[in-house]
Amino acid sequence: MHTALLAVLLIASAASLGAETTKCERLSGLALANTTITVAEANPAGGFTPPEGDALDKLPAFCRVAGVMRPTSDSYIRFEVWMPAEGWNGKFLGVGNGGFAGAIDYRTLGGDLRRNYATAATDTGHQGEATDASWAYKHPEKVTDFGYRAVHETAEIAKKIIAEFYGRGAEHSYFDSCSDGGREALMEAQRFPEDYDGILAGAPAYAWTDLVSSGVEAAQRIYGNPASYISSFKVPAIGAAVLQACDAQDGVKDGIINDPMNCHFDPTEMLCKGAESRDCLTTAQAATLKVLYRGVEGGRGSGLFPGYMPGGETGPQGWSTWILGPGPGESYGVGYVENYFRYMVFEDPSWNVLTADVGAAKKAAERKTASQLDATNPDLHRFAARGGKLILYHGWNDPGIPPSFTIDYYKSVMSAMGQQQSQSFLRLYMVPGMQHCIGGPGATVFGQLGTTTAKGPSHGIYSALEEWVEKGTAPDEIIATKYADGKAVMTRPLCAYPEIARYKGTGDTSDSASFSCEAPK
Repeated sequence: MHTALLAVLLIASAASLGAETTKCERLSGLALANTTITVAEANPAGGFTPPEGDALDKLPAFCRVAGVMRPTSDSYIRFEVWMPAEGWNGKFLGVGNGGFAGAIDYRTLGGDLRRNYATAATDTGHQGEATDASWAYKHPEKVTDFGYRAVHETAEIAKKIIAEFYGRGAEHSYFDSCSDGGREALMEAQRFPEDYDGILAGAPAYAWTDLVSSGVEAAQRIYGNPASYISSFKVPAIGAAVLQACDAQDGVKDGIINDPMNCHFDPTEMLCKGAESRDCLTTAQAATLKVLYRGVEGGRGSGLFPGYMPGGETGPQGWSTWILGPGPGESYGVGYVENYFRYMVFEDPSWNVLTADVGAAKKAAERKTASQLDATNPDLHRFAARGGKLILYHGWNDPGIPPSFTIDYYKSVMSAMGQQQSQSFLRLYMVPGMQHCIGGPGATVFGQLGTTTAKGPSHGIYSALEEWVEKGTAPDEIIATKYADGKAVMTRPLCAYPEIARYKGTGDTSDSASFSCEAPK
C-alpha cells in the first residue's frame, strides 16, 4: 500500500512540475511592446549557473524569464524576472544596481527568490564594469536608459510577466537597493510613483551632477599640489587621532563615532614636530585634511564639495580606496569622476580631472545630464498620495558618497511637504560605523539588501518597510548587528534621524538594549 501511495505522489508531483514547466515556457510567446523574450524556462530546485557571475545554490524551483527591451533604436536593455514555482509570497521585489551598472545582479535575484519573492533586475541598457562609462560615449539614449528608463520599464514588464505566470498580480511591490541603486530608488518615487509601494534607498547617489562635480573639486584639492597630498600610509594614524578626539562622545569608546556632525577634530594636532613620518602631517597636508572634513563653499565656482565625516578614514573601503588611492589620482572616486565627464558630459576620452575648470565642468554636467540622472525633486506628493512609503539610510563612515547628501535630501522633502505629511511616509536612518552600503567597524547588518540581523528579520529595516506598507505600523528603532567570523558580536539601535544612540550608562555595551535614541546635543 505504501508503495502504491508513493507512486501516486510521484505521479502527482511530476504532473505538477510538468504543468509549471509548460506554464513558464508559454511565457516565451507573451506579446510585450518593444520587448523580445529570449528565455522562458522552468528551473528545478537546487543550483543554477547564471550567464554571468558565480553559480548559485539552494534555490527553490523557479520560472526564469529573460529578455531585451528596445524603447529606442539605440536601446538594448536586458532584464530577468525570476518567480518561485511554489510558495510565492504574493510580492514583487525590484533589484537595483551599483556604480555605472552594466550587469544583471544574479546574486541578489537568487537571494530574493529564496525569500519567496518574484523578483526582477536589469543591466540598465549596457554591459560593462560598474566603474566604466565608455558605453555612454556619444550614446545619449543609453544614458537615459541608465538614468531612469530601464529600471522603470523593467518594473512594468516584470509586473505583466508575474501576473501572466501566476494568474494574478503582485499584492505589493518593493524596491531595495543602494548607491546608484539608491538613486534609482528615488527616481522611481519621484517620476514613477505607481511602480512601487515601498522603497528602501541606501546611500543614494541622487544628486548625480553635484556629487560627481564635487569630485572634481575634491580631486584638485587632494592631488593638485604634490606637497599637499596625503599618502594612504598616513590614514591609520589619522583615524586613530580622530577616534581619540571623538569616540567617547556617545558614552562608549568602541571605535565608532555615533554623532560625527559633532566631532570637531583639528588636523593641526597632528603636525610633525620633527622629521615627517607616517604618524604626523606637514602643514600642507593638515590644510588638505581640513578641506576634506570641512568641504569647500564656492570653491572655484562650484560651491559643491560638502566634506567627509570624521570616523570613516580607515578600513578596506575607507579613504585609501575611495578618496586618496594607492597613489595620486588613483582612487575609486577619481575613476568614477573621469569616466562620467569623459563619456557622458564632454565626449572627450582625454579629459583630465586635474586640469579641468570646476565651474565649467559643473555647468556642462547640469546642461548635459541633469535631466536624465538627477533624482533631486523633493515633491513626493504623488508617491505619498497612493500610500507609498520611503525609508532612506546612509552610513556615517561612507567615503564614496558623503552622508550629508542624503540628509540634505531628507530635509528638502521636509521643507517642501511639511513635517507632518513627510513623517507619514518618510524616514531616514544614519548608520554609525558603516561605510558605503555595507561594512565598517559598526553594526552594519540591519536587514538591508537581503541581510538578517541577529534578532531576526522582524527587527530589520526591510521588514519595517513592509510593516509600514502592509499594516500601517510606522518604523521606530531598527536593530543592527556586527558579525565576526559568522557570529553576532554586537547589536546597536539605529535611530530615526535626527536622533542618535547613546549609552544608558549601565549594561553590556555590545547589547542594543543598553542604548537609547536621543536628540543630538
